[in-house]
Amino acid sequence: MKVLVPGALHHYTKRSPVQAEGATLGELFDDLERQFPGLAFRVVDERQQLRPNMRVFVSGRGVRDLAHPLRPDDEVALVLALSGG
Repeated sequence: MKVLVPGALHHYTKRSPVQAEGATLGELFDDLERQFPGLAFRVVDERQQLRPNMRVFVSGRGVRDLAHPLRPDDEVALVLALSGG
């Protein structure tokens, strides 16, 4: 499936979108890590939870659960949340 990667993470992928596979969001990040070492750790922490500054949208819907099921025709967008004042 197509995965849109924010510019701040292009250091890992060199492009966006990229293609990845997985039956769940967690499996998708496992595949992204195999293809682009270091990328998944920027999105998922050591407790296997999405980092607070990351937003993930699956076919336009915000998702926080790594067990969320994916369909082959889904489009996943990784978005860095901005903070500050």
